[in-house]
Amino acid sequence: MSRTVRLSSPITPFIIRLMDVLLIWLAGYLALNLRRVIHLPSVQFPENLTGYHSLIAGAGFVFLVFSREVYRSWRGAALPMMLARVAATWLGVIGGLLLWLFIIKASDDYSRVWFGLWAVIGIALLWTERLVVYFILRLLRRSGYNLKHVALVGQGPTADRLLARLREAGWAGYHIAHYLSEPDEASLEQLASRPLDEIWLALPLSDADAIRKALHGLRHTAASIRLSPDWFTYRLINHGVSDVLGIPMLDLSASPMTGMNPVIKLLEDKLLSAVILFLCSPLMLILAIGVRFSSPGPVFYRQERVGLNNQPFMMLKFRSMPVDAEASGIQWGGSTKKTTSRFGRFIRQTSLDELPQFINVLNGEMSIVGPRPERPIFVEQFKHEVPDYMKKHMVKAGITGWAQVNGWRGDTDLHARIEHDLYYIENWSVWLDLRIILLTLMKGLVNKNAY
Repeated sequence: MSRTVRLSSPITPFIIRLMDVLLIWLAGYLALNLRRVIHLPSVQFPENLTGYHSLIAGAGFVFLVFSREVYRSWRGAALPMMLARVAATWLGVIGGLLLWLFIIKASDDYSRVWFGLWAVIGIALLWTERLVVYFILRLLRRSGYNLKHVALVGQGPTADRLLARLREAGWAGYHIAHYLSEPDEASLEQLASRPLDEIWLALPLSDADAIRKALHGLRHTAASIRLSPDWFTYRLINHGVSDVLGIPMLDLSASPMTGMNPVIKLLEDKLLSAVILFLCSPLMLILAIGVRFSSPGPVFYRQERVGLNNQPFMMLKFRSMPVDAEASGIQWGGSTKKTTSRFGRFIRQTSLDELPQFINVLNGEMSIVGPRPERPIFVEQFKHEVPDYMKKHMVKAGITGWAQVNGWRGDTDLHARIEHDLYYIENWSVWLDLRIILLTLMKGLVNKNAY
């Protein structure tokens, strides 16, 4: 391709920044007037609003200073993540202002109701703005406007996949202006002189020489150069780039439990398990009595399982089998052949025998949602038989999981179960956890494959 291309305009980010400041100011004044309309008799609203006006004026600029992540390119970005960044940054600004007022002992001069209204209205306006601009940009890009012009260098499955993805995602606004399937030094140097936004290298990581030659041939370009390695030929988990001691490192398989994620997951588990144990305590008492009188032996069944980082722990269940059920040896699966009492079969088939595991969750040994744990003897066996089996231990074991709500539990295909577990680890979010919990309540409690 030899036609001249025009670079995408830098005006859009400037307009978004200006609109953000104006909307934050508008949210402050709307909250100010709405606060006056609400009129709570117990709170005196000051006549002199100079302090409020100063906070409103400064908040927009503070938002711009501390919102670098908010203004990353929207092109190809996930909309929920974009909105989450905006909300987190804005709430951080509000929290910072409140902390500053507390430090200077001026917090009593401002209405907390006003701050709350300002925060909520601010999020609503910023989200509305982004939704409108986001969908306008999608329409413009599908029509050929606001494009980023890209050169693709390389061939093979990676290049084919990029081209196919671009055809599917016309809304992202990437236009392949040049395609070098067999680059040499002359063609790369010619490409470097083109007015491009980005150059994508579809080269395998194993071919360091080809990458080095490509970078040398493109040394005079002002375009951003991105490497799209052949990731999909490997089984990777949460791959990306991390900065460790100032050194960029490629994450080939990494746990999602980094940064604030472990704290969020911990709070989710502690709060939900405490609530569930409180609500289910009468039922658990009835089940304990049923177990005690259905067959001789303890109420709880303790069994060693493997959890986070391959660490063993004792998992709890209501006992549904005789105490000597494994006297002839340990056997994986075979749930229909295991000898149980009538009451034991009932609690096993309804998964009520799993309720004591919320105690494991409260103790920090398990999570409510995660891959189901296995016994050490079977872990040693399966890690040699099932590809990537051990990666399930990158997160805490769970009472329920993505595999279980999709029917892969009990005596079902172990390979399919692990694939679902790895999908969960790579796509973890609080929303996915809540979805799995809801699906468990809807269809996961009673299951013919439960054991």
